[in-house]
Parts: sequence; structure tokens; C-alpha cells
Amino acid sequence: MYLHTDQLINEIVVDEPDPAAANALQEGLSGQFGEMRTMMQYLFQAMNFRGDPSSKPYRDLLQGVGTEEISHVELIGTTIARLLDGSPRYNGKADDPIDEPGKGGATPLKIALDTGNIHHYLVGAQGALPVDSVGNPWSGSYVYNSGNLPLDLLYNLMLESTGRLQKCRIYEMTDNKAARSTVAYLIVRDQAHENAYAKALESLGVDWGKLLPIPKTNAEQFPEVKRLVDLGLQSVQYTFDAGNTSQAAKLYRGASPSNDGTELTTEVMPEGHPAGIAPERREEFSPGLDPELLALIQATAEVELRDADETGS
Repeated sequence: MYLHTDQLINEIVVDEPDPAAANALQEGLSGQFGEMRTMMQYLFQAMNFRGDPSSKPYRDLLQGVGTEEISHVELIGTTIARLLDGSPRYNGKADDPIDEPGKGGATPLKIALDTGNIHHYLVGAQGALPVDSVGNPWSGSYVYNSGNLPLDLLYNLMLESTGRLQKCRIYEMTDNKAARSTVAYLIVRDQAHENAYAKALESLGVDWGKLLPIPKTNAEQFPEVKRLVDLGLQSVQYTFDAGNTSQAAKLYRGASPSNDGTELTTEVMPEGHPAGIAPERREEFSPGLDPELLALIQATAEVELRDADETGS
């Protein structure tokens, strides 16, 4: 059972629309090593987990990381939507918000023909899609769940390392502040998850030596990443366990396997940041609500609220 808080796990810095950056971020969302894959892989591993009571810390660790990945899907998907929102930069004529086809004027969605992913406009109404950066749909075949704990943990560490590598590349593809704020956060959290799976594998006898983190990057060269690393975000793991019964802290503790001098700690969840709702996009007929219908819905809601208050009193 999950509870949703109407907040984003990290702030998305406001910047100009950038459909090309949005398309690059699609790889981080729905590519083979993206957030949708990590979310589904860890949650399936947690749901299918088998073992005696002593193995509960491993199941709790998978559950906690998998639950955090839900918020990462929300964060990167919302970032894509904000990078796309308003990107046509066309609001129509003063007397005709959407030009009539064939009248010789500018067309509202012309940008869709030569910038980014045409499906962002044609199918998604300037929103994120469950596809990678070249339009391939996300596939459940990406999910790895062998049932063997050491194998699954090794695969998960590889997944986090590859995802972090790709996000470092995405960061260097764009200088858009909105895109970079999200990518920087995910780079740091991917390292936290590398640490989580590395610690779990250490408890099973693995000696990492100097291998981690993967890839080895100078995080300080990315200002947004340095700020988060200075806060120690790479060394904390969230349990998202409202009942406070998670045993993940039995694994996620001690010196960081990334050899950065930090100690690993666990928390229930981060504070979060306001989410908000994107504005209406007339050129996409989104959401396409009829003013008269809206007025009727509002009037009906007011009557129902009034009746509920009278009944309650």
C-alpha cells in the first residue's frame, strides 16, 4: 500500500522550454536503464522476495529503493512536461487562439515537425511519454528478477551505475537549468543506490576495494551535483516506511563503499518540494474542458459540499 504526498522529491528549477532536452531526458525516464526500469525491477524483486526472517533487511532495502524510484519517475516525467510546456511559443491571433488550417498564417505546432520528438506534440500534448529518446516504447522485458539474491543485487548495482553514467552524459548535453536540476539530483541518488546495493553485497562477502563509485566522475565539476554531494545526499537512503518497521538500516550503515569519507544513514523520506499543475494548452486541446461544463461541475460541487456540511451539523 502506498501513500502519495503532493510534492516532488526535488525542486525543478524554472527555465525556458527546451524540447530537445526533454527528448534526451526520455532516455533517463523510459530507456533500458531509466527510472521506469529501476522502479519496476526493484518492486518486482521485493514482491517476489523469498527467505526466512533474517533476510528481511534485504527485502526492505529493495522495497525502499523501489518506492523512491516511483518518485524519480514522477520527477523526471514532470521535468519533461515542463520542458515541453509552451515550447511552440505560439498563442494564436488575438481574435483566434487557434488559427484555421489553410489560412496562410503560422501554425501553432509547427515546431513538432523539426524539434525533439514529434510524439511529444502529436500524442502526448506536450507531456512525457513511456518511450526512450528515439521513441522505442518502454518494455517489461527490461526487468531482471532472477530470484537469486546475489545475482539480483549485482544486476541492480550495474543498473544504477549505467543509469548514472547516462545521466552524466545527459547533463553535458544541455545547459537548461530545469533539466540539469533534475539530472544532477538523479546522479547523486543513483550513487546512493549504488552504495545501497554495494553494502548489501558486502554483507554477502563482496570486497569492493577501490572499484566504486561507477563511473568515476569528478562530481564537483557539476555545480548542481556538488551542492547535493556537500549535503551528503549520496550517503542517505530512504525507507518510505510509514510504520517504521523497515530493517534496511541493518545493511545501509557504516563507511560508504564509495570511499568518500562519509557514513551511510537512513531516513523515512525527504521533505519534498511543491509540485503544482501546468497551465492549459489551447493548441493541444488540453485539457479541453468546456466552460459551461466547468461551471456546472463547480455549481454541483458547491451544492454537494453545502449538503455535506448541513448533514454533518
